[in-house]
Amino acid sequence: MFSAALWTIFYFISEWVIRIVMIIVVPFRRTASAARSWLLLVFFIPWPALLLYIFVGRPTYPRWRRRRFKRLPEVIAVTAGQIRGLTESAEASVSDPLVESTRFIQRLGILPLVGHSDVEMIQSYNGVIDSLVEDIDNAKSHVNLLFYIFADDETGRRVMEALVRAARRGVDCRVLLDAIGSRKWFGAVRKKLKPFGIEVRRALPVSLLRRKSARADLRNHCKIAIIDSAVGYAGSQNIINADFNHGIVNQELMTRLTGPVVLELQTLFIINWFMETDEQLPARELLSPPEKTGTVTCQVAPSGPDYEQFGVEHLLVALVHAARSRVVITTPYFVPSDSLVTALKIAVLRGVEVHLIVSEVTDHQLVKWAQCSYYHEIMENGVVLHQYRDKLLHAKHFSIDDHVSVIGSSNVDMRSFTLNSEVMVIYYDRDVTARLITIQNEYMENSDRLDPAEWDRRPLHAKFCENLARMVGFVL
Repeated sequence: MFSAALWTIFYFISEWVIRIVMIIVVPFRRTASAARSWLLLVFFIPWPALLLYIFVGRPTYPRWRRRRFKRLPEVIAVTAGQIRGLTESAEASVSDPLVESTRFIQRLGILPLVGHSDVEMIQSYNGVIDSLVEDIDNAKSHVNLLFYIFADDETGRRVMEALVRAARRGVDCRVLLDAIGSRKWFGAVRKKLKPFGIEVRRALPVSLLRRKSARADLRNHCKIAIIDSAVGYAGSQNIINADFNHGIVNQELMTRLTGPVVLELQTLFIINWFMETDEQLPARELLSPPEKTGTVTCQVAPSGPDYEQFGVEHLLVALVHAARSRVVITTPYFVPSDSLVTALKIAVLRGVEVHLIVSEVTDHQLVKWAQCSYYHEIMENGVVLHQYRDKLLHAKHFSIDDHVSVIGSSNVDMRSFTLNSEVMVIYYDRDVTARLITIQNEYMENSDRLDPAEWDRRPLHAKFCENLARMVGFVL
């Protein structure tokens, strides 16, 4: 048997073996900042860092899921054919300053531009639920819901009751919920809906005993609803009470969509359902010919580990670089990549007015510390920072000049950039952007503008916590 001295020598050698091997492995296909953070963690606590890296070190899905993803072209063949005919006229409607950025985003994404759509922005939390319930009550064919959180509370029960009424009328209803986000309520939701023939499935289920278990940190963070392929919802709001989190009240922004863009949301649901169940939904039945309801040109932009070429980070960086006069970013969580910070600095130097709206109220203290560590740097370089008062501003959207607006589920943090499945809708429309800017201006009126000099006078212990949290920002 080994003596205590031999075990000590073995442990010491193993730590240095881990350090040396990780110096080779960690930087591979990873940003410099993420690599530095990992290597710093490995240097101080090699074995815990190695175990953490094994579980969450690479934001990739297992091989079986990647193989399933490669089958998507056959799954969405009908959808692609319908959407393809709507693309050419949509591209022609994009204004000249944005043509280059549009082409770049088109090459990144899997869904093209579509025109003749319309969008309603709903700020009222209960108003979103009222509208969704009304649309479900008017459904004639099908209702498809994909949400990160679906709770068995007052808000969730209202939606479930509407789904039951629809199912009794013969409407096909499907509900896909993230396994971690909805874990507290999934059993209750399925128990209440399944007897009425409503399919309720988990997205990315996690289990030690499950052969195809997902990683706990890779989540489906989307919030979308599609009714009869005629009405769609996308944005930041989950199906749960606004004050579910210890008295914190959420402020959201959800969009109600009509027109051809709903076919893209339906396509995204078909993709997610297939990826989780290996079941190919009847696309011809789910994709009725789109009705032209407006003049808005837009596109649905899904992102996540499944989409290796596209990410919200690429989208936002490209749009910031394309901006000529004004950028406004609204996000509850701001833990940016180096490329985004650089893009914001360059935009200011080019004379672009850059605003960042974040929430003073927080529900994740560690994330709050991490994002605060960036405030000095970006304010020093001319970014105007606004802290929204009273409520948790959970809305996620960007406006670029008066041409482009982006609204959806993605935060401006490394989790949304690399780990979560997200969906954003990009609007190439002056009227839609003007409406979003009005909302963002209202946020600013209800915010405190941070003063850089005053911010630098915060206590030393706060700076210490912020810098410590920043070191693990790549997994927050």
